[in-house]
Amino acid sequence: MIFQILPDRKEIIIFVFIMAKTNVYLESKPRYEILDGLRGVAALMVVLFHIFETYSKGPAEQIINHGYLAVDFFFVLSGFVVGYAYDDRWDKMTTWGFFKRRLTRLHPMVIAGTLVGAALFFYTGNAFPLTQSIEPWKFLLCLVMGLLIIPCPNSLDIRGWGELNSFNGPVWTLTLEYIGNILYAFILRRLPNIILAILAVCCAFFTLDVTLGWNVFGLFEHPHYTVIGGWSLSPDQIYIGFTRLLYPFLCGLLISRILRIRKNPIHLKGGFWWCGLAVAVLLAMPNIGGKMGVLDGSYQALCILLLFPLIVVAGAGSRTTDPKSTAVCKWLGDISYPIYITHYPLIYLQMDWVAQHPDAPLWQHITVGAGTVFMAIILAWGLLKAYDLPVREWLKEHWLKR
Repeated sequence: MIFQILPDRKEIIIFVFIMAKTNVYLESKPRYEILDGLRGVAALMVVLFHIFETYSKGPAEQIINHGYLAVDFFFVLSGFVVGYAYDDRWDKMTTWGFFKRRLTRLHPMVIAGTLVGAALFFYTGNAFPLTQSIEPWKFLLCLVMGLLIIPCPNSLDIRGWGELNSFNGPVWTLTLEYIGNILYAFILRRLPNIILAILAVCCAFFTLDVTLGWNVFGLFEHPHYTVIGGWSLSPDQIYIGFTRLLYPFLCGLLISRILRIRKNPIHLKGGFWWCGLAVAVLLAMPNIGGKMGVLDGSYQALCILLLFPLIVVAGAGSRTTDPKSTAVCKWLGDISYPIYITHYPLIYLQMDWVAQHPDAPLWQHITVGAGTVFMAIILAWGLLKAYDLPVREWLKEHWLKR
Protein backbone atom coordinates (compact mmCIF):
# COMPACT_ATOMS: atom_id res chain seq x y z
CA MET A 1 0.00 0.00 0.00
CA ILE A 2 2.76 2.44 0.89
CA PHE A 3 4.59 1.73 -2.34
CA GLN A 4 1.42 2.40 -4.32
CA ILE A 5 0.94 5.76 -2.63
CA LEU A 6 4.63 6.75 -2.66
CA PRO A 7 6.14 5.09 -5.72
CA ASP A 8 9.18 7.33 -5.73
CA ARG A 9 12.09 5.92 -3.72
CA LYS A 10 13.14 9.33 -2.41
CA GLU A 11 9.64 9.98 -1.11
CA ILE A 12 9.66 6.61 0.66
CA ILE A 13 12.88 7.51 2.47
CA ILE A 14 11.47 10.90 3.51
CA PHE A 15 8.25 9.25 4.71
CA VAL A 16 10.12 6.69 6.83
CA PHE A 17 12.37 9.39 8.28
CA ILE A 18 9.42 11.57 9.30
CA MET A 19 7.61 8.63 10.88
CA ALA A 20 10.72 7.64 12.80
CA LYS A 21 11.36 11.17 13.99
CA THR A 22 7.84 11.77 15.24
CA ASN A 23 7.04 8.38 16.78
CA VAL A 24 10.22 7.13 18.47
CA TYR A 25 10.10 7.67 22.24
CA LEU A 26 13.38 8.99 23.60
CA GLU A 27 14.39 7.42 26.87
CA SER A 28 15.67 9.74 29.60
CA LYS A 29 19.42 10.21 29.88
CA PRO A 30 21.40 9.30 33.01
CA ARG A 31 20.91 11.92 35.70
CA TYR A 32 23.44 14.06 37.53
CA GLU A 33 22.77 12.72 41.02
CA ILE A 34 24.52 15.55 42.84
CA LEU A 35 22.61 18.23 40.94
CA ASP A 36 19.37 16.47 41.85
CA GLY A 37 20.46 16.49 45.48
CA LEU A 38 21.36 20.18 45.35
CA ARG A 39 17.92 20.97 43.95
CA GLY A 40 16.45 19.21 46.98
CA VAL A 41 18.67 21.17 49.39
CA ALA A 42 17.53 24.44 47.80
CA ALA A 43 13.87 23.37 47.88
CA LEU A 44 14.02 22.57 51.60
CA MET A 45 15.69 25.92 52.22
CA VAL A 46 12.79 27.59 50.42
CA VAL A 47 10.34 25.86 52.78
CA LEU A 48 12.30 27.07 55.82
CA PHE A 49 12.54 30.55 54.30
CA HIS A 50 8.77 30.74 53.96
CA ILE A 51 8.20 29.37 57.47
CA PHE A 52 10.29 32.16 58.99
CA GLU A 53 8.95 34.77 56.58
CA THR A 54 5.65 34.67 58.46
CA TYR A 55 7.43 36.31 61.40
CA SER A 56 9.61 38.67 59.39
CA LYS A 57 9.30 42.45 59.76
CA GLY A 58 10.91 42.93 56.36
CA PRO A 59 13.43 41.40 53.93
CA ALA A 60 16.43 42.80 55.78
CA GLU A 61 15.42 41.04 59.02
CA GLN A 62 14.32 37.75 57.53
CA ILE A 63 15.81 34.53 58.92
CA ILE A 64 17.18 32.26 56.14
CA ASN A 65 17.62 35.73 54.69
CA HIS A 66 18.45 34.96 51.07
CA GLY A 67 16.22 31.93 50.64
CA TYR A 68 14.51 33.65 47.70
CA LEU A 69 17.74 33.24 45.71
CA ALA A 70 16.91 29.54 45.45
CA VAL A 71 14.70 30.52 42.49
CA ASP A 72 17.71 31.90 40.64
CA PHE A 73 19.68 28.76 41.47
CA PHE A 74 16.82 26.63 40.13
CA PHE A 75 16.97 28.50 36.81
CA VAL A 76 20.70 27.76 36.45
CA LEU A 77 19.92 24.08 37.06
CA SER A 78 17.02 24.24 34.62
CA GLY A 79 19.13 25.67 31.80
CA PHE A 80 21.81 23.05 32.44
CA VAL A 81 19.37 20.13 32.53
CA VAL A 82 17.47 21.23 29.42
CA GLY A 83 20.71 21.65 27.47
CA TYR A 84 22.10 18.33 28.66
CA ALA A 85 18.88 16.41 28.04
CA TYR A 86 17.85 17.80 24.65
CA ASP A 87 20.62 19.70 22.84
CA ASP A 88 21.85 16.64 20.93
CA ARG A 89 18.43 15.06 20.29
CA TRP A 90 16.74 17.42 17.90
CA ASP A 91 17.43 15.13 14.96
CA LYS A 92 15.16 12.59 16.68
CA MET A 93 12.57 14.92 18.22
CA THR A 94 10.09 17.54 17.05
CA THR A 95 9.41 20.82 18.82
CA TRP A 96 5.98 19.53 19.85
CA GLY A 97 7.63 16.35 21.12
CA PHE A 98 9.89 18.49 23.31
CA PHE A 99 6.93 20.43 24.71
CA LYS A 100 5.07 17.19 25.41
CA ARG A 101 8.00 15.87 27.43
CA ARG A 102 8.31 19.08 29.44
CA LEU A 103 4.56 19.24 30.11
CA THR A 104 4.59 15.60 31.22
CA ARG A 105 7.44 16.29 33.61
CA LEU A 106 6.21 19.55 35.10
CA HIS A 107 2.49 20.06 34.76
CA PRO A 108 0.94 17.25 36.84
CA MET A 109 2.41 18.75 40.01
CA VAL A 110 1.33 22.26 38.95
CA ILE A 111 -2.22 20.90 38.86
CA ALA A 112 -1.80 19.14 42.21
CA GLY A 113 -0.40 22.22 43.95
CA THR A 114 -3.17 24.43 42.58
CA LEU A 115 -5.90 22.00 43.66
CA VAL A 116 -4.43 21.71 47.16
CA GLY A 117 -4.36 25.51 47.36
CA ALA A 118 -7.97 25.73 46.19
CA ALA A 119 -9.09 23.13 48.75
CA LEU A 120 -7.47 25.11 51.58
CA PHE A 121 -8.29 28.56 50.21
CA PHE A 122 -11.15 29.46 52.54
CA TYR A 123 -9.30 28.32 55.67
CA THR A 124 -7.10 31.43 55.62
CA GLY A 125 -9.63 34.22 56.17
CA ASN A 126 -7.86 35.72 59.20
CA ALA A 127 -4.61 36.33 57.34
CA PHE A 128 -6.30 37.05 54.01
CA PRO A 129 -9.74 38.65 54.59
CA LEU A 130 -10.33 39.09 50.86
CA THR A 131 -10.76 35.32 50.50
CA GLN A 132 -14.09 35.46 52.37
CA SER A 133 -15.81 37.79 49.90
CA ILE A 134 -14.89 36.29 46.54
CA GLU A 135 -17.62 35.72 43.97
CA PRO A 136 -18.00 32.11 42.77
CA TRP A 137 -17.32 32.97 39.12
CA LYS A 138 -14.04 34.68 40.00
CA PHE A 139 -12.94 31.75 42.17
CA LEU A 140 -13.68 29.24 39.37
CA LEU A 141 -12.08 31.41 36.69
CA CYS A 142 -8.90 31.81 38.73
CA LEU A 143 -8.87 28.07 39.41
CA VAL A 144 -9.12 27.20 35.72
CA MET A 145 -6.42 29.75 34.87
CA GLY A 146 -4.23 28.32 37.62
CA LEU A 147 -4.65 24.76 36.37
CA LEU A 148 -3.69 25.90 32.87
CA ILE A 149 -0.86 28.08 34.29
CA ILE A 150 -2.36 31.18 32.70
CA PRO A 151 -1.14 34.22 34.72
CA CYS A 152 -3.90 36.07 36.55
CA PRO A 153 -3.80 39.89 36.29
CA ASN A 154 -4.19 42.03 39.39
CA SER A 155 -7.84 42.59 38.48
CA LEU A 156 -8.43 38.89 39.25
CA ASP A 157 -6.53 38.91 42.53
CA ILE A 158 -8.56 36.86 45.02
CA ARG A 159 -6.09 36.74 47.90
CA GLY A 160 -4.76 40.28 48.10
CA TRP A 161 -1.12 39.70 47.15
CA GLY A 162 -1.36 40.19 43.40
CA GLU A 163 0.04 36.72 42.70
CA LEU A 164 -0.15 35.10 39.27
CA ASN A 165 -1.75 32.10 40.99
CA SER A 166 -3.65 33.02 44.16
CA PHE A 167 -4.00 29.37 45.19
CA ASN A 168 -0.30 28.53 45.07
CA GLY A 169 2.10 31.45 44.92
CA PRO A 170 5.30 29.69 43.73
CA VAL A 171 3.65 28.71 40.43
CA TRP A 172 4.89 32.05 39.06
CA THR A 173 8.34 30.48 38.75
CA LEU A 174 6.87 27.65 36.65
CA THR A 175 5.34 30.25 34.34
CA LEU A 176 8.85 31.58 33.79
CA GLU A 177 10.18 28.03 33.48
CA TYR A 178 7.74 27.39 30.64
CA ILE A 179 8.78 30.64 28.97
CA GLY A 180 12.42 29.57 29.24
CA ASN A 181 11.57 26.25 27.61
CA ILE A 182 9.70 28.00 24.80
CA LEU A 183 12.65 30.31 24.17
CA TYR A 184 14.97 27.31 24.15
CA ALA A 185 12.87 25.30 21.69
CA PHE A 186 12.38 28.09 19.17
CA ILE A 187 15.54 30.19 19.51
CA LEU A 188 18.25 29.31 22.02
CA ARG A 189 18.93 25.74 20.86
CA ARG A 190 19.81 27.06 17.40
CA LEU A 191 22.37 29.59 18.62
CA PRO A 192 26.13 28.93 18.74
CA ASN A 193 27.91 29.15 22.06
CA ILE A 194 29.48 32.53 21.35
CA ILE A 195 26.04 34.10 20.80
CA LEU A 196 24.72 32.46 23.97
CA ALA A 197 27.69 33.90 25.86
CA ILE A 198 27.04 37.39 24.49
CA LEU A 199 23.37 37.12 25.43
CA ALA A 200 24.32 35.97 28.94
CA VAL A 201 26.61 38.99 29.38
CA CYS A 202 23.81 41.29 28.21
CA CYS A 203 21.38 39.68 30.66
CA ALA A 204 23.95 40.04 33.45
CA PHE A 205 23.49 43.79 32.96
CA PHE A 206 19.81 43.42 33.87
CA THR A 207 20.79 41.54 37.03
CA LEU A 208 23.15 44.35 38.03
CA ASP A 209 20.52 46.96 37.15
CA VAL A 210 18.11 45.34 39.61
CA THR A 211 20.53 44.47 42.41
CA LEU A 212 22.70 47.60 42.41
CA GLY A 213 19.88 50.11 42.18
CA TRP A 214 20.80 51.54 38.78
CA ASN A 215 17.15 51.65 37.69
CA VAL A 216 18.22 52.42 34.12
CA PHE A 217 14.70 52.00 32.73
CA GLY A 218 12.96 53.93 35.50
CA LEU A 219 10.65 51.06 36.46
CA PHE A 220 11.08 51.45 40.23
CA GLU A 221 9.65 54.38 42.15
CA HIS A 222 12.06 53.95 45.05
CA PRO A 223 15.70 52.78 45.26
CA HIS A 224 15.75 49.06 44.55
CA TYR A 225 18.56 46.69 45.44
CA THR A 226 17.10 43.20 45.28
CA VAL A 227 15.81 40.53 42.91
CA ILE A 228 12.88 39.82 45.23
CA GLY A 229 9.81 39.80 43.00
CA GLY A 230 8.51 38.43 39.74
CA TRP A 231 5.11 37.14 40.85
CA SER A 232 2.78 39.90 39.57
CA LEU A 233 1.74 41.32 36.22
CA SER A 234 3.06 44.83 36.72
CA PRO A 235 5.92 46.36 34.66
CA ASP A 236 8.47 46.30 37.48
CA GLN A 237 7.53 42.74 38.54
CA ILE A 238 7.63 41.45 34.96
CA TYR A 239 11.07 43.02 34.54
CA ILE A 240 12.35 41.39 37.73
CA GLY A 241 10.88 38.03 36.71
CA PHE A 242 12.53 37.97 33.30
CA THR A 243 15.77 39.25 34.81
CA ARG A 244 15.77 36.32 37.23
CA LEU A 245 15.10 33.85 34.43
CA LEU A 246 17.35 34.95 31.58
CA TYR A 247 20.92 35.10 32.89
CA PRO A 248 20.70 31.94 35.05
CA PHE A 249 18.95 29.93 32.33
CA LEU A 250 21.40 31.03 29.62
CA CYS A 251 24.33 30.40 31.93
CA GLY A 252 23.14 26.89 32.78
CA LEU A 253 22.56 26.10 29.10
CA LEU A 254 26.04 27.39 28.21
CA ILE A 255 27.63 25.33 31.00
CA SER A 256 25.96 22.16 29.71
CA ARG A 257 27.35 22.77 26.22
CA ILE A 258 30.86 23.57 27.39
CA LEU A 259 31.03 20.49 29.60
CA ARG A 260 29.86 18.34 26.71
CA ILE A 261 32.90 19.26 24.62
CA ARG A 262 35.46 19.91 27.36
CA LYS A 263 36.49 18.00 30.45
CA ASN A 264 35.07 19.43 33.65
CA PRO A 265 37.95 21.03 35.59
CA ILE A 266 36.29 20.67 39.00
CA HIS A 267 36.12 17.28 40.75
CA LEU A 268 35.36 17.40 44.47
CA LYS A 269 35.69 14.50 46.85
CA GLY A 270 32.42 14.49 48.78
CA GLY A 271 31.14 16.91 46.15
CA PHE A 272 27.49 16.72 47.20
CA TRP A 273 28.19 17.56 50.82
CA TRP A 274 30.45 20.51 49.98
CA CYS A 275 28.16 21.87 47.29
CA GLY A 276 25.06 21.28 49.42
CA LEU A 277 26.69 23.13 52.32
CA ALA A 278 27.57 25.99 49.98
CA VAL A 279 23.97 26.26 48.74
CA ALA A 280 22.58 26.21 52.30
CA VAL A 281 25.06 28.82 53.55
CA LEU A 282 24.51 31.17 50.61
CA LEU A 283 20.74 31.02 51.01
CA ALA A 284 20.85 31.38 54.80
CA MET A 285 23.36 34.25 54.80
CA PRO A 286 22.13 37.20 56.90
CA ASN A 287 21.43 40.51 55.22
CA ILE A 288 24.62 42.34 54.28
CA GLY A 289 24.67 45.87 55.68
CA GLY A 290 21.47 45.60 57.71
CA LYS A 291 19.16 46.92 54.98
CA MET A 292 18.17 46.33 51.36
CA GLY A 293 21.01 48.44 50.01
CA VAL A 294 23.89 48.22 47.59
CA LEU A 295 25.93 45.91 49.84
CA ASP A 296 23.23 43.27 49.99
CA GLY A 297 22.43 43.80 46.31
CA SER A 298 26.08 43.16 45.50
CA TYR A 299 25.90 39.89 47.45
CA GLN A 300 22.84 38.83 45.47
CA ALA A 301 24.58 39.69 42.20
CA LEU A 302 27.67 37.71 43.26
CA CYS A 303 25.55 34.63 44.00
CA ILE A 304 23.58 34.82 40.77
CA LEU A 305 26.35 35.78 38.35
CA LEU A 306 29.23 33.71 39.72
CA LEU A 307 28.69 31.45 42.74
CA PHE A 308 25.59 29.54 41.62
CA PRO A 309 27.11 28.69 38.19
CA LEU A 310 30.32 27.55 39.92
CA ILE A 311 28.34 25.29 42.23
CA VAL A 312 26.56 23.75 39.24
CA VAL A 313 29.90 23.15 37.51
CA ALA A 314 31.30 21.55 40.67
CA GLY A 315 28.19 19.43 41.16
CA ALA A 316 28.24 18.26 37.55
CA GLY A 317 31.93 17.38 37.75
CA SER A 318 31.72 15.42 41.00
CA ARG A 319 30.22 12.01 41.69
CA THR A 320 28.79 10.26 44.70
CA THR A 321 31.12 7.50 45.80
CA ASP A 322 29.18 5.80 48.60
CA PRO A 323 25.65 4.38 48.92
CA LYS A 324 24.66 6.86 51.63
CA SER A 325 25.40 9.92 49.51
CA THR A 326 23.70 8.35 46.51
CA ALA A 327 20.58 7.56 48.54
CA VAL A 328 20.45 11.06 50.04
CA CYS A 329 20.83 12.68 46.61
CA LYS A 330 18.13 10.48 45.14
CA TRP A 331 15.66 11.23 47.93
CA LEU A 332 16.34 14.94 47.78
CA GLY A 333 16.05 14.91 44.00
CA ASP A 334 12.76 13.01 44.14
CA ILE A 335 11.25 15.36 46.73
CA SER A 336 12.66 18.63 45.37
CA TYR A 337 10.07 19.60 42.78
CA PRO A 338 7.02 18.18 44.61
CA ILE A 339 7.80 19.95 47.87
CA TYR A 340 8.62 23.22 46.15
CA ILE A 341 5.40 23.32 44.15
CA THR A 342 3.00 22.05 46.85
CA HIS A 343 4.24 23.46 50.17
CA TYR A 344 2.92 27.01 49.93
CA PRO A 345 -0.77 26.29 50.58
CA LEU A 346 0.41 24.98 53.96
CA ILE A 347 2.33 28.22 54.49
CA TYR A 348 -0.91 30.14 53.95
CA LEU A 349 -2.40 28.04 56.76
CA GLN A 350 0.58 28.74 59.00
CA MET A 351 0.19 32.47 58.35
CA ASP A 352 -3.47 32.24 59.28
CA TRP A 353 -2.70 30.43 62.54
CA VAL A 354 -0.13 33.08 63.47
CA ALA A 355 -2.66 35.82 62.65
CA GLN A 356 -5.17 34.15 64.99
CA HIS A 357 -2.68 33.50 67.81
CA PRO A 358 -0.23 36.41 67.95
CA ASP A 359 0.26 35.97 71.70
CA ALA A 360 0.72 32.19 71.70
CA PRO A 361 3.78 30.95 73.61
CA LEU A 362 7.00 30.38 71.71
CA TRP A 363 6.84 26.60 71.96
CA GLN A 364 3.52 26.57 70.11
CA HIS A 365 4.93 28.67 67.29
CA ILE A 366 7.89 26.30 67.05
CA THR A 367 5.55 23.31 67.02
CA VAL A 368 3.38 24.82 64.29
CA GLY A 369 6.43 25.70 62.18
CA ALA A 370 8.01 22.26 62.56
CA GLY A 371 4.66 20.60 61.92
CA THR A 372 4.21 22.62 58.73
CA VAL A 373 7.59 21.44 57.45
CA PHE A 374 6.72 17.84 58.33
CA MET A 375 3.32 18.08 56.63
CA ALA A 376 4.94 19.64 53.55
CA ILE A 377 7.33 16.70 53.26
CA ILE A 378 4.57 14.12 53.77
CA LEU A 379 2.26 15.88 51.30
CA ALA A 380 4.99 16.13 48.67
CA TRP A 381 6.12 12.52 49.08
CA GLY A 382 2.55 11.20 49.05
CA LEU A 383 1.64 13.17 45.91
CA LEU A 384 4.86 12.04 44.22
CA LYS A 385 4.21 8.35 44.85
CA ALA A 386 0.43 8.19 44.62
CA TYR A 387 -0.16 10.76 41.89
CA ASP A 388 2.81 12.27 40.03
CA LEU A 389 4.74 9.12 39.13
CA PRO A 390 1.64 7.12 38.02
CA VAL A 391 0.30 10.05 35.99
CA ARG A 392 3.63 10.63 34.26
CA GLU A 393 3.92 6.92 33.50
CA TRP A 394 0.43 6.91 32.01
CA LEU A 395 1.20 9.99 29.94
CA LYS A 396 4.42 8.41 28.73
CA GLU A 397 2.62 5.29 27.55
CA HIS A 398 -0.52 6.92 26.13
CA TRP A 399 0.72 10.33 24.99
CA LEU A 400 4.49 10.48 24.54
CA LYS A 401 4.93 7.10 22.86
CA ARG A 402 1.94 7.42 20.54
